[in-house]
Amino acid sequence: MAHRPKRTFRPRRADSSDSDGAQETFAEPGATGEQAARDPAVEGPPSGRGHAEAEVLSVPNSFPRKHLTKPVRWENLESRMVDLSADEEDGAHHSSESKDDQSSSPNSSRTLEDEFSSVVNIPDAAVMQATYRKCKLARAQEDYISLDVKHTFTNSGMKKNSEDSESEPDDFKDIMPFTPKPQTLRQRMAEETTTRNEETSDDSQDEKTQDIWEQQQMRKAVKITKGQDIDLSYSHESQTVKKFDASISFPPVSLEIIKKKLNTRLTLLQDTHRSHLREYEKYIQDIKSSKSTIQNLENSSNQTLSFKFYKSMKIYVENLIDCLNEKIISIQEIESAMHALLLKQAMIFMKRRQDELKHESAYLQQLSYKPETSINKSLAMDEKTQWILEEAESRRARRRQARVLSGNCTHEEGTSSDDELSSADMIDFQKSQGDILQDHKKIFEDVHSDFCNIQNILLKFRQWREKFPDSYYEAFISLCIPKLLNPLIRFQLIDWNPLKFDSIGLKQMPWFTSIEEFIDCSMEDSKKEDSSDKKILSTVINKTVIPRLIGFVEFIWDPLSTTQTTSLVTQCRMILEEHSTCENEVNKGKQDLLKSIVSRMKKAIEDDVFIPLYPKSAVENRTSPHSKFQERQFWSGLKLFGNILLWNELLPEDTLQELGLGKLLNRYLIIALLNAIPGPDVVKKCSQIAAYLPEKWFQNSAMRTSIPQLENFIQFLLQSARKLSRNEIRDEVKEIILILVKIKALNQAESFIEECHLDHLRSVIKEFE
Repeated sequence: MAHRPKRTFRPRRADSSDSDGAQETFAEPGATGEQAARDPAVEGPPSGRGHAEAEVLSVPNSFPRKHLTKPVRWENLESRMVDLSADEEDGAHHSSESKDDQSSSPNSSRTLEDEFSSVVNIPDAAVMQATYRKCKLARAQEDYISLDVKHTFTNSGMKKNSEDSESEPDDFKDIMPFTPKPQTLRQRMAEETTTRNEETSDDSQDEKTQDIWEQQQMRKAVKITKGQDIDLSYSHESQTVKKFDASISFPPVSLEIIKKKLNTRLTLLQDTHRSHLREYEKYIQDIKSSKSTIQNLENSSNQTLSFKFYKSMKIYVENLIDCLNEKIISIQEIESAMHALLLKQAMIFMKRRQDELKHESAYLQQLSYKPETSINKSLAMDEKTQWILEEAESRRARRRQARVLSGNCTHEEGTSSDDELSSADMIDFQKSQGDILQDHKKIFEDVHSDFCNIQNILLKFRQWREKFPDSYYEAFISLCIPKLLNPLIRFQLIDWNPLKFDSIGLKQMPWFTSIEEFIDCSMEDSKKEDSSDKKILSTVINKTVIPRLIGFVEFIWDPLSTTQTTSLVTQCRMILEEHSTCENEVNKGKQDLLKSIVSRMKKAIEDDVFIPLYPKSAVENRTSPHSKFQERQFWSGLKLFGNILLWNELLPEDTLQELGLGKLLNRYLIIALLNAIPGPDVVKKCSQIAAYLPEKWFQNSAMRTSIPQLENFIQFLLQSARKLSRNEIRDEVKEIILILVKIKALNQAESFIEECHLDHLRSVIKEFE
């Protein structure tokens, strides 16, 4: 069912004053037929009667207009007016229910009249006057007009009236009222409920329900006289007439007119299409002309080619910078994670060594004195110390077994690095390192090789240098390349550990070889001898590699480890000596690196060197725990002495002599040697000290006296030689003379030979002269 329109027809309230006025007009006893006939003709009908007559004379559009010219029977009209007034009185109580609605919507009656006027054709004034004249003539023939309004509209009355109005047409009897019959609130609610229920019915009944709804609206708009039957077919015809008003006139339409209009429309569309085609062809020609102009300009001047190249380089560099800015965060995170993992491992070794040193020293110190503490406290301390000492001894036993299997029988206790991890710690370290390296591989997996391969990046700048060398050098590209390559080089250095003996050298790294090739091509292509590109490698090392080395030196490097020190010295020697083309820049980075190395070695001397002094009675027995501990600590300090002197030619001589000779040899090693019993072991230790001393310090052939920092060591050698000479241990005396000759203490050696009458050893001195 179709939705009910929003517009509703409200019943117009019957005017009681009009009805009463009409009734009084016809029932007044003093009124005569002439008075009644004269009033409408002269002054017009009274308010009530005139209103009723106007309503009676207003006929619908479907009423044939030829009947308006025939005489009208006023008796029939009056009887119908009385019935209408009676109906208005019966529905007066309904009007009160809709009073509020009528007052709230004052334009409802006007809307109804407008709606009704579109359906009913109201006669004009001329027709009404003609009708009144004909009615007046009819009353004159009948001599009177019946004023009896109390009779009811019955069949007999209809027959009587039909006899008097046989000449009148039958269609005049079907006069419809102008006002709809008022409805009560209950009727309206029931009607709305019925409408809502009908909305849920099937769509197949839409046409039927639409007709019913239209009939309901007509009943609201037109009040049906009581007892009058309504022909549905007539109502349907009336509705059809309302929808298609035949009174509206349209211009004549013929096939020629339609054909003419279609041809006109087709002509307009064809003209429009032709204009669009002309515009399209014009645009195509413009595009072709523009492309041709661009092609000609590109092929006609070198300036255009340079502009095209510069534009492509600008876009490439911008994309490269955006890519590196996005990836630098991930590179820093992975770099920090790897550094933290290595730092954690280094701290484990350092703490374990210091704990072992502290507990073993305290344990041996208690053994040197009488027990003064309670037994329970001693036992508690002994249990903790015993566990630490057993762990350290088990590691030493495993290392001794490994040396025996390898055939190394000259190793001294205390010279091992003691950097073994337990199986659980080793598994945990390898797992963490593997996770970091896995994340490291994923950083540039979604990046094109032109933006993450250093060789491809340098190839772009190489093309620039070959095509437009002037603009290349004017743009100071040699200063920009190290900054662009910094994140990519750091990415390749994440897995690089300069402290490992099997770590790859910088020369074997891809980024190093790519930069070297770029520099070599620059030296060949450039006409300038002082090409700025040759500084690229030194700048990269200074800005990228050296800061990473400083991090290893300050936090991870163990100066007591010969393996780590040797590997670090090799990497630093290559960096600081072979690639010092840019003096100012590299010197600054070199100074920072060397300062960190010196600071770390000073800290190692202060924290890790400890050589206890025990009574000779405690160390005479070589198998006593005091003697073993003292020997291990001496050889550990001597190992650090040798590691420090490995930095010869990298550190300044005065700095190296201050660290190795002043702080370590004279302060720790010489004191321990003075406390030892002279013999072959002491001579062996002295020979090892002399072996660690750099030969560069004694290359001057004119030297007859050694360096000042070795004066204490020379005096100890002479003192030991005298003691051994008295005991007639000639081989050790000769070994001491050879040590004096090696360190250029020739004057002291000759004096000792003369003093002890060892003339057979003068040949040893002559061999070195």
